[in-house]
Amino acid sequence: MFVAAGFIGGGDVDVAVGGGKTDIVGADYVANFIESRNRPPTLTKYAIKSICQLQNWISKYNGHEKLKSSGTGGATIMIKGRKTSYEERVEIVKYCIEQQNNYAETAQKYQVSYQQVYSWTTKYETDGVEALQDKRGKRKTLDAMSEIEKLRAENKLLEAKNKRQQMEIEFLKKLEEIERRRS
Repeated sequence: MFVAAGFIGGGDVDVAVGGGKTDIVGADYVANFIESRNRPPTLTKYAIKSICQLQNWISKYNGHEKLKSSGTGGATIMIKGRKTSYEERVEIVKYCIEQQNNYAETAQKYQVSYQQVYSWTTKYETDGVEALQDKRGKRKTLDAMSEIEKLRAENKLLEAKNKRQQMEIEFLKKLEEIERRRS
């Protein structure tokens, strides 16, 4: 096994590299950086945007933490937003609440951006179902929406909230049971 030592950002760095195939994403980057002691070529060679990222990898590597890959190969994870109807936004928020506000999973499932899911869920939680209305351009006013449409949308969201609360209650019951068994 090859052990390299270097100096980065005001602190010593000791990194063990080599000896075989490694599953750590930044290991090659770290070893190359330390061996070359030349920041710009290392950053350029591996298309690393900042020295901070490399420093984080070195810290994790020295702390024997596993470096994880996003699985995108450096590509942007953001999904371009798309047009959605009021009913679809209600359905998206309902699903998100049922999934314990897992915005990323919801965004991926419905092919909308993470930020939109987060925004819609936050709007619903603070201002209710009316906040999910698209208020840009020509739209159906709240007055034009029938009372039944409003109630159906509100009912869907309340069902999701109720389901989430039931799951939390079940979890707490299980937790109490486990704690009783330990005592």
